Amino acid sequence: MIAVREATAADVPAAAGVLSRAFDEYSWTRWSVPADRYRARLEELQAIYLAHAVECGLVIVEEKYRGVAAFVPPEAPDLNSERQNRVSELLGDRLEVLMATHLPSRPHAAWDLATIGVEPDSWGSGIASAILAEGLRRMDTIGSLVSLETSDPRNVALYVRFGFSTIAETQVPNGPKVSTMVRTLSTEA
Repeated sequence: MIAVREATAADVPAAAGVLSRAFDEYSWTRWSVPADRYRARLEELQAIYLAHAVECGLVIVEEKYRGVAAFVPPEAPDLNSERQNRVSELLGDRLEVLMATHLPSRPHAAWDLATIGVEPDSWGSGIASAILAEGLRRMDTIGSLVSLETSDPRNVALYVRFGFSTIAETQVPNGPKVSTMVRTLSTEA
């Protein structure tokens, strides 16, 4: 059995490392994060967003730090100004392009599955499913829809197995194709 638990602020550095390795070749991050010092920028961005998710949402980690998922509630506050300034610095010349990118709106009351990633050497081992199942179980307990965006067609099949449906596909100009997905409440909750 794969052991998962809710993360705390102390877990953020290790979890950010997992996400930076998991997203190293991901089409969205390769498109959106400047190539100069790409891996360091990506890891710091992941740490900023994970810290925010720990504070206002839900982060699930696998006990051996081989996987992590972050869920953010619809009423979550924006990043504080210090974090937002650092994100802007890290995104550099890509910030303007990102700000001009329009993806479809998701349901207003839905929690955002902001990220989920697994160490590349553990892909296919069931860690993503275990983390996702725990997070979705908690979302069902509080009665919440969950939405997400993914730029990897292989991820769509995983999400469909967990009850997500694609509500839109968007080809980002000079960037990746993004699938927007939503999951309604489980009938098993």
